[in-house]
Amino acid sequence: MSQLSQTFTLLDYSIFAAYLLLTVAIGTIFIKGQRNLDEYFLAGRSIGSVIIAMTILASLFSGISFLAAPSEGYANGPIFYLVTLGFFVATPITTLVFLPFYYNSRFFTAYQYLEERFSVHLRTLASASFVVRVLLWLAAATYAPALALEQATGMPLWFTILCTGILTTIYTTFGGMRAVIWTDVMQLVVLFGGQVAIVLVAVTKVPGGWSQVIELGQQGGRLDLSLSPDPTVRVTLWGLLLGAAFMHLVQMATDQVSVQRYLSAKSLKEAQRGLWLKLWLVLPVSGVFYGTGLVLYAFYQVNGDPLAAGKITKADQILPYFVVNELPPGLPGLFIAAIYAASMSTISAGINSLTSASLVDFYQRLWRRPDLSEKNQLRIARALTFGYGTLVIILAFLVHRLGTLLEATNKVIGLIGGPLIGLFLLGILSRRATARGALVGWMGGLLITLWVCFGTRISFLWYALTGTLATLIIGHIVSRFDRLPDPKQLKGLTWTDRAEAEK
Repeated sequence: MSQLSQTFTLLDYSIFAAYLLLTVAIGTIFIKGQRNLDEYFLAGRSIGSVIIAMTILASLFSGISFLAAPSEGYANGPIFYLVTLGFFVATPITTLVFLPFYYNSRFFTAYQYLEERFSVHLRTLASASFVVRVLLWLAAATYAPALALEQATGMPLWFTILCTGILTTIYTTFGGMRAVIWTDVMQLVVLFGGQVAIVLVAVTKVPGGWSQVIELGQQGGRLDLSLSPDPTVRVTLWGLLLGAAFMHLVQMATDQVSVQRYLSAKSLKEAQRGLWLKLWLVLPVSGVFYGTGLVLYAFYQVNGDPLAAGKITKADQILPYFVVNELPPGLPGLFIAAIYAASMSTISAGINSLTSASLVDFYQRLWRRPDLSEKNQLRIARALTFGYGTLVIILAFLVHRLGTLLEATNKVIGLIGGPLIGLFLLGILSRRATARGALVGWMGGLLITLWVCFGTRISFLWYALTGTLATLIIGHIVSRFDRLPDPKQLKGLTWTDRAEAEK
């Protein structure tokens, strides 16, 4: 048992248990009324713009963010907050370019577009790469609360990983997309409110308040921003603006986790309004998340650094350490439960999207069963959800090998997602692009990104942009050697054709 378990009181354990039970109850209540895949995967396409905005934001600020953003601010400063400026590039592109293609075609998954535009082979490859990337991402999301609970309560890492995975798998298997959306909304409110409370408590315990926080941050180099064009520098202004924009595009434009949320909206207009609203909500929310780390850095400069003293082993543990040791009884239980439950919400969204991609892009497409009833399809969907939940648990025991939570998640996004963004943009923007050119471009982009990741010292912020550009360039060059695509087959599938059709 950890020495911190003595400060995690019976009241904290009670609140922790009650909060998790509430989350599971909300998740399972929506089993009623599930008669088809449209309801199970897209909530009957009935969600309004405000809830769409909140659920998209919750998918970006999960239990990982609750730990990773403050630890980044504590260890390196809050400058990484500027990564949010990339949303001002990614959001218009997603809203105006990608979303109409998805929604107007009544797709279930983003990868159906690639079959319409290129071939079933590319759809299958893209969906498979999504499955691999999200499995690794969900493993990190499972590991995050386990790390927090080990530090805060002394519960063994293996025990909390199993609890996270099992509880999440249960309510996602039965609750479907409505369970995902409404647990998202609850977690976002609790997480944001929790971060604000932590900041206020910490600032009151720093002599001199905010001015002292800023002064200590400057003295420790936590407010320095590199303007270097050198891509090997871990964090620079250019990496945060340009590189991050493409990381956001990976998650917003081609990630089934996000696309499935858009497609659950009542209409295209509602989905677009939700994305614009999310753009403005992300600024204050991410500001609080990264700013918390700077406040904790100042607090522990005054009160003794637990990382330097060996009381914690990783910067990712700084937030739960503060919560358990500095907050009054009851609040630690609530906040640790919030980390835990928010990660459950993220995992539930992920495995629901993995199931939809597997069922629609693989099972229905490659093993057509026209006689299969909606009831049997629902059974298959629930079985797949249970299987993915089990696989995520297994992978969670290995994710710590990828570095800090912040770096691990962004490496996975850029490495696999960059070439995928290039593939979609090639199809949408170029009428000249062919199926062979797209396939070679995707393979070339993936190989180049792998080399950049493992063969160079280039910062993880540049992985997504590298993969996107490599795929676009190689795909366009190879397509020039192929016969022009049939204009009839491109109808409504490229930016030019869609614009002409709307005139």
